Amino acid sequence: MKTHVVLCFAVCLLTVSCTYKKEAESVDTHKVIYPILEDVTYSKKYVAQIQSVNYVEIRSKIRGYIGKIYVDEGQPVKKGQLLFALTHNVFEKELQKANAAFRSAVADLKVAEVELANVRVLVEKTIVSKTELYVIQAKVDALKADVEEALANKEQQALNLSFSRIRAPFDGFINRIPNKVGSLIAEGDILTSLSDNHEVFAYFNLSEVDYLNYIASGEQGAKAVSFELANQVLYEYEGTIEMIESEFDSSTGNIALRARFPNPDGLLKQGANGKVIVNETLQDALVIPQKSTFEIQDKLYVYVVNKDNVLEQRNIVSKMRLPKFYVVESGLSNDEQILFEGVENVMNGDQVHPVHVKIARAMM
Repeated sequence: MKTHVVLCFAVCLLTVSCTYKKEAESVDTHKVIYPILEDVTYSKKYVAQIQSVNYVEIRSKIRGYIGKIYVDEGQPVKKGQLLFALTHNVFEKELQKANAAFRSAVADLKVAEVELANVRVLVEKTIVSKTELYVIQAKVDALKADVEEALANKEQQALNLSFSRIRAPFDGFINRIPNKVGSLIAEGDILTSLSDNHEVFAYFNLSEVDYLNYIASGEQGAKAVSFELANQVLYEYEGTIEMIESEFDSSTGNIALRARFPNPDGLLKQGANGKVIVNETLQDALVIPQKSTFEIQDKLYVYVVNKDNVLEQRNIVSKMRLPKFYVVESGLSNDEQILFEGVENVMNGDQVHPVHVKIARAMM
């Protein structure tokens, strides 16, 4: 009987021991981490259009035929260089007529002034009345007006003649020349355009939220930016934001900014497109790895390891998604441990054996 009792007791002890051992063996080891607080730099890209620092459409100020073109499309030119010559025979003749009219008006004035001097002498000797003097004086005044008119016409015709020879207003590159030699050009017709591309402007738009965040950053003065070309290659030179428009576009809710970029190689052209890259910094951001999270119905969760080493499913709100990381806005603090990886293999309420690792080492 005693032997039977001892045997049963031993069996019970063995059963309890095996059960405890199995329970102990069922607690898996998992890596856990603390979220980190650090300054996070991130980039935002904004669609931008390139415009030359100096760009002008060269138009004709007079009507005429293109007599000669001195430049070719794409050619660099210097300020004052001759670009086009319009037929100017008519303008030369008009200038000759204006010169002749001016000389004639001057001659008539001189004759009248001599006559006025003679009449003054006669008036002083009371040979003629003062009325005669007044008439001659009025004639002289009228002829002076004629001289001024003739001079103005002469200068206008000279100006018209100068307009027949079109010169570059600044250093730059000639663009498309739509009309060729012999084409009839009306006043105001475009002859070509001229671009100065040694520096360029990149215009881009910010939403109201991005604008307010940008202003709040306190870095709006001459902030350095980068530029991504249309082929997604990063442009070699950095630029600076130098202008913010004074009002929002009511149709889009955006506000325009202008960045200036050096362009010593002439790679960027008027009308080109790309993206301005603006770097921003979040101060003391709470950061966790993306692999530590999982989604349920568009909500983001992590497993928090409590003081009893039990997993608690926790909903968090992400402020920003970065490569490999999330910036947490709410739902988690930096003194709470979370499961680093393997979130798909555990469940809420599971007990784990935590092994703490640092994020930087764990992400290597």
